[in-house]
Amino acid sequence: MTPLDINVIKNYLPHRYPFLLIDRIVAFEKDKYLTALKNVTMNEPFFLGHFPTKPIMPGVLIVEAMAQASAIFGNLSMQDRPEDGSLYYLVGIDKARFRHIVVPGDQLLLKVDFLTVRRNIWKFSAKATVADKTVASAEFLTTVVEPDV
Repeated sequence: MTPLDINVIKNYLPHRYPFLLIDRIVAFEKDKYLTALKNVTMNEPFFLGHFPTKPIMPGVLIVEAMAQASAIFGNLSMQDRPEDGSLYYLVGIDKARFRHIVVPGDQLLLKVDFLTVRRNIWKFSAKATVADKTVASAEFLTTVVEPDV
């Protein structure tokens, strides 16, 4: 698979700056896994207040990055076209754990694995790593919402 850059990602996610937290999709296998990257820079707006003297990426935003990677994975696996207008809503987070901090200069590698799908509820397992060290993990439940007609 050819990596998907930010211009393609913007076709699959409705998020925009400062809330678009995926920079590139580096690997994908339909109904199996997706791997994405998030480059963490000092220019992130959340570092102004979290924390000014010791910048740390908020855990909730690491979870959001994993959820966004899960949404792209669902889109690509279902082969939804961006023009279809479908949205993936987060409906549950289970087993969230934080193991290490993330700081400016880190590159988050987000690995999402498909677990199950039942009655339009998709379940994914996700792990965020920096330099092969797990920084966070969680399971996500998502659903597809059809566009308003």
